Amino acid sequence: MNSRLLISRMMMKYSRVLSYPCFSKPTTTMTIIPVNHSLQNQNPIFSHHRHPNPTTNFRFFSASVHGKTPLQNRPTHHHQQHNHKNVNIMEPAAPVGEIHVIVGPMFAGKTTTLLRRIQTESTNGRSVAVIKSNKDTRYALDSIVTHDGEKLPCWPMADLSSFRQKLGPEAYDKLEVIGIDEAQFFEDLHDFCRKAADHDGKTVIVAGLDGDYLRRSFGSVLEVIPLADSVTKLTARCELCGKRAFFTLRKTEETETELIAGAEVYMPVCRKHYVSGQVIKEAAKKVLESEQVPCAAVL
Repeated sequence: MNSRLLISRMMMKYSRVLSYPCFSKPTTTMTIIPVNHSLQNQNPIFSHHRHPNPTTNFRFFSASVHGKTPLQNRPTHHHQQHNHKNVNIMEPAAPVGEIHVIVGPMFAGKTTTLLRRIQTESTNGRSVAVIKSNKDTRYALDSIVTHDGEKLPCWPMADLSSFRQKLGPEAYDKLEVIGIDEAQFFEDLHDFCRKAADHDGKTVIVAGLDGDYLRRSFGSVLEVIPLADSVTKLTARCELCGKRAFFTLRKTEETETELIAGAEVYMPVCRKHYVSGQVIKEAAKKVLESEQVPCAAVL
């Protein structure tokens, strides 16, 4: 069979290709280029239409519609029009708050720093509220008071979880900034701060001791640090040498962790005088114990 007859039969066999939608318009032109004369297992490549018979050996390289190939006419992913709105799944539905932590020994100015931050937020037009533990009755129950005598009204609370209910849900929703003084006394500090900042959009400012008189973690203050946007570590002045004081030394022999008092019981000290002070206290304790006279000896 000669090549002319072969091409003629194939043109008749595949004439229905011209009835495809992309080739049916009067302005459509098509160029057919023979690749080879073998009819064995050659799949066609039509721009974007595939003929059901997979035995042809022709490629339809250019089939222009109004000067464009079918591949150019086909809408791409980037040019498709979508009616749905673009939704950013990373965008939170509610405003995100902040957590700022202020820690340090006694007499370092933690309450003063908290008070100034709260006053700044209030001056900037934000609604504020201050909470403190109702265990702290040193100066006033319904106010936070610095060692220098500065005062600010507050909400004395036994726990933080009941604050929203006590303030009122509507008032709480309008609240923007929450200050917490003497935060080491609140057992639910971590959960309250996390919910207030992450879900309620509040700015929470926490002030409290990071360690007790034995330099152990005090309360839940350190647990809030992983949640915090910022952490401020304040220092005092050593009462014995004037150097920077990082620790609180208890002057008395009481051993309970929560002993609320002022300068009559506690003093800020540097590392050197904290260690020496503990040594002196231990030595004095042993002397006092050795001087105690047994009751039997008195009789």
